[in-house]
Amino acid sequence: MYNKNVWKKYEKHDEIFSFNEDYKDFLSACKTERLCVAKSVKLAKEKGFVDIKDVKKLLPGDKVYATNKKKNIALFVIGDKPLEEGLRILGAHIDSPRLDVKQNPLYENTNFALLDTHYYGGIKKYQWVTIPLAIYGVVCKKDGSVIDISIGDEENDPVVGISDLLIHLSADQLSKNAAKVIEGENLDVTLGSIPLNDEETNAVKANILKLLKEKYDFEEEDFLSAELEVVPAGKARDYGLDRSMVAGYGHDDRVCAYTSLRAVLDSNKQTYTSCAVLVDKEEVGSIGATGADSKWFENVIAELINLTDTYSDLKLRHALTNSKMLSSDVSAGFDPLYASVNDAKNSAYLGNGICFNKYTGSRGKSGANDAMPEYFAEIRNLLDENDVYYQTAELGRVDQGGGGTIAYILGNYNMYVIDAGVAVLSMHSPLEIVSKADVYEAYVAYKTFLKI
Repeated sequence: MYNKNVWKKYEKHDEIFSFNEDYKDFLSACKTERLCVAKSVKLAKEKGFVDIKDVKKLLPGDKVYATNKKKNIALFVIGDKPLEEGLRILGAHIDSPRLDVKQNPLYENTNFALLDTHYYGGIKKYQWVTIPLAIYGVVCKKDGSVIDISIGDEENDPVVGISDLLIHLSADQLSKNAAKVIEGENLDVTLGSIPLNDEETNAVKANILKLLKEKYDFEEEDFLSAELEVVPAGKARDYGLDRSMVAGYGHDDRVCAYTSLRAVLDSNKQTYTSCAVLVDKEEVGSIGATGADSKWFENVIAELINLTDTYSDLKLRHALTNSKMLSSDVSAGFDPLYASVNDAKNSAYLGNGICFNKYTGSRGKSGANDAMPEYFAEIRNLLDENDVYYQTAELGRVDQGGGGTIAYILGNYNMYVIDAGVAVLSMHSPLEIVSKADVYEAYVAYKTFLKI
């Protein structure tokens, strides 16, 4: 019914391409949650946002942000209405599937130094072998100092990787099902092969430790308090001869995080307070201090009420209940090579605009938010009045599989929530694909939603 192609909507595509150049820069520079937050703070400050910790009083039109443990950020433009009457919230997650380095990871085997990993989130393990990988993260030393690690993306950096068995000897391997072709315990990253002179045992490992000490000044025991993520190396790139798409790591869900962030950064004062909140840990259940299930966001809203009004717990409850939210998360794009897993008339198509999922979950809608139709009708009316292109979908055929978002968690506050995001091909792979038209139209949709 609403499958209108965004490319045909705009007479010229200059704005679409320009916006996506900024998005590609963000995606290339923000391969971890910490980097996303740091970049978001930088962009916010450039737009006049100030840290909520430096504020004594807030008035309509003021712009503030709050961070949490360097892995969450929430940005607000204070509206005319009291916070007790609700906010307009765009919520996305900034974690993506990857390989996490274990706490005791470094070992030597047959003249190779290797790094032991534990994969994070849902991945097809075979997709992570024989591709160039980078290492990002922090090493926290006992003296309180923190070392930033970035290896693999600068022009003269080496890359690392995971080897695979040659086809000539793969008869047994290829007889396994795809889930077992590469085992999780075999996703070990090769770091080097040169032995350190005068070392009799584990000489290659010793040489790697020597290099790490010289460049980063950390010892092997410092791996214990390190947070290192192995991610695909390389920048986001134009995809397709017509440059209509973006190929890169982490579209899920940084494409919605960036467009939500930009929507608030580029917005002026509205009737209701505008908010973009970017969270961690969605790929593993939204748990912990930095996941959407944390009390942090609720605490930030309490701080806002305290800075704009006389605080009470009842006002906080009213503010959350009266809020309206878009759970800004990606949808599975229809892939003509794998059409059988989708219901074609209830699928998201690249180029047809932002996608709404009334429900996610799996099979019998297990774990779904299942948005209220009254709320979606209000959003439909707003987008139609503003000529914003959108579509609806569900995640594959019934009984085929499924997935979830942070929508139900914010829905627990009794606020209106619906999932709305960008369609992605090859989701959760090291190289995901999105349409530039959808990226731009999502930004337009999010900005429009803030006026509701």
